[in-house]
Amino acid sequence: MAEAVLLEFDGVERDDYERVNKELGVDMTTGEGDWPTGLLAHAGGATDSGTLSVYEVWESRDAQATFMHDRLGAALAAAGVTARPTVTWVSLFAFQAKA
Repeated sequence: MAEAVLLEFDGVERDDYERVNKELGVDMTTGEGDWPTGLLAHAGGATDSGTLSVYEVWESRDAQATFMHDRLGAALAAAGVTARPTVTWVSLFAFQAKA
């Protein structure tokens, strides 16, 4: 079954999030671009307290780890994001996405 991950970044703003996505070659407005292999769903936003939160569903933790190693680390650095996220994994027993 798929795995979900919640990444929470203190001190990271929406413009940082948009720069990282630009580095990754993903347009979050249209959904077009170079999506990572194994990513099933992605959502990004801010909590009431202002923490940037990214919630993703992956085919596996290994697929997410490969993306972190091969692409996301470099994109974060290129965008100037140095904050380390709090990472929470959720082992899913159900996942549905409405089209």
